[in-house]
Amino acid sequence: MSVDKQQVIEDWFRRVWVEADMDAIDEMFRQDSKAEGVLPGFDVGPDDFREMASMYLALVEDPIVCVEKVMVDGDWAAALWTMSILNPVSGERITGFGQLFVRFEGSIMVEAYNNFDLVAFFEKMGFLPEQTMAMCLTGQKVA
Repeated sequence: MSVDKQQVIEDWFRRVWVEADMDAIDEMFRQDSKAEGVLPGFDVGPDDFREMASMYLALVEDPIVCVEKVMVDGDWAAALWTMSILNPVSGERITGFGQLFVRFEGSIMVEAYNNFDLVAFFEKMGFLPEQTMAMCLTGQKVA
């Protein structure tokens, strides 16, 4: 039976990132599965992912995730997605953009590569100065 990988990805984002259902991590991610790119230089297994997701979700309000595009090729799927939140400081809705590249065994994600523009997102939330990336590109340190 063929697995609808797009549906699994949509379920992942809904359950983990919108509903804060950390049990979904154990259901959709094997214990030996690893995700790269969530934190620079740090491969994240299910336990680490649960902790990181809980910390992130504690910082934001009313997350909405939209899986914009999915491409499937055999055991692999790639997704472009957005997350919008209510900025806890200003109350305005802000949006960040991400990418996911994942390998499946059946309906389980066993290998994942992630990219989310955390610099821009934290900048919009007021945790980093405006134009952080531009400052870094000119050699300035962000204090």
